[in-house]
Amino acid sequence: MNNPIVRAAVVQAAPLMFDTPATVAKLVDLAEHAAAQGAEIVVFPEAFVGGYPKGLNFGAHLGMRSPEGREDFRRYYESAITIPGPEFQEISEVARRDRLHLVVGVIEREGGTLYCTALMFGPDGRLLGKHRKLMPTALERLVWGFGDGSTITVVDSAIGRFGSVICWENYMPLLRMAMYAKGIEFYCAPTVDDRETWLPTMRTIALEGRCFVLSSCQYLTRADCPADYAAVQGDDPSTVLIRGGSCIIDPLGNVLVPPCFDGEMTHLADLDRRLIARGKYDLDVAGHYARPDIFSLTVDVRQKNPVTFTAPPPMGVDPTAGEQLVIGARKD
Repeated sequence: MNNPIVRAAVVQAAPLMFDTPATVAKLVDLAEHAAAQGAEIVVFPEAFVGGYPKGLNFGAHLGMRSPEGREDFRRYYESAITIPGPEFQEISEVARRDRLHLVVGVIEREGGTLYCTALMFGPDGRLLGKHRKLMPTALERLVWGFGDGSTITVVDSAIGRFGSVICWENYMPLLRMAMYAKGIEFYCAPTVDDRETWLPTMRTIALEGRCFVLSSCQYLTRADCPADYAAVQGDDPSTVLIRGGSCIIDPLGNVLVPPCFDGEMTHLADLDRRLIARGKYDLDVAGHYARPDIFSLTVDVRQKNPVTFTAPPPMGVDPTAGEQLVIGARKD
């Protein structure tokens, strides 16, 4: 361990709904501002690029979908980003230019499906890993697909091991256990959950996993959305749709940055990695505090593709020829 102190930032801000270029430009400004204050790792909220459509129902009723809801989905679909793609490249470039470890919540578009995804960049701008939300919550399942185990990711970096668990995935005990077993040190929890119950959840995870928890939540108002945004909360521009509550917790459960619900802001804290070992002294739930003779967890990290294409060998080629050559070589 070279320098045990890591300066971390959690960004509490709003995207511009259905305006991805403007949102990416805002992300670049916020990342550069955090870097100017010495941040080495910066965490953005869930669905920051692409947006979290709080209050929309996409015209869905049981057995029915409205034309207006389909149009809302079209706009949301077109606000999502592809990986790779131009917006992805802009985010990569700001990580490289400002030498940042960057965790960004995005809406990822692949084919006809959207995913709630967290992208993890290194300070050279390289994508170190991505995580697709395994279990969208409630009506999120109408517009987001499900991730598979192949993106349960903890990445190595110069500052330590970090990964991302998105919003209510943090209430999945087995996923948390998988992250602890992967040796996570900086547990990044992008979210849009602004409830009072979120802080005790983050404290529990930090204490349980003996890791730093960096949780970044959006602060979204009706004014951040288009005039024709049909939210159930109404059209008053001052209405707060998501009120923030970002926080940073240390491995003993102490609150280093308490939640604030007063608007957009960037919180910073200096994190001493030596606290991780001090915490592991008496609790390592994936090590000396585990009972593998009683409990075990198997995690399937294979990528699951809905369609797999196979092809026959070209015309005139014996499909067993390679095997025969190998057998012949053994006989010689």
